[in-house]
Amino acid sequence: MTPAIWSNRIRREKQTLACMLRLYCKAHHGGKKSLCPACRKLLEHTWERLDFCPFENAKPVCVRCPHNCHASRDRAELRKVMRYAGPRLLWRHPLLALLHILDSKKHPQRSDST
Repeated sequence: MTPAIWSNRIRREKQTLACMLRLYCKAHHGGKKSLCPACRKLLEHTWERLDFCPFENAKPVCVRCPHNCHASRDRAELRKVMRYAGPRLLWRHPLLALLHILDSKKHPQRSDST
C-alpha cells in the first residue's frame, strides 16, 4: 500500500488537526506561537498515521472511521482536543470547519479493491 500523502482529503485533515491542536495548546498549555512538545508529538504521530490511511480520499472523519489508527491513550487525547477545539474552529477557521462538517456526512469506503 502506498502512503496517501498526495490525497487532498488527507492534506485537509492534517490542516484541520493542526488548527485544532493550536487552539487547544494555546488555551491549555500556553503555547503562543508554536505547539508545546506534547502537542507537537501528538500532531506528528497523527500526521504519520494519516499518511497510511487505507481510505485515502474517501477518508471519513475520525469519529466515524471503522479503522482505529491510534492507541487508546492517543485516541482519548485526540478526543479531548477535538471536543475543545471543534466548536471554536467554526469561528477561527470557518471554511475548514464547514468542510469538516461536510466530511462527517460521508460514509467510509476503502479506495483499494480488497
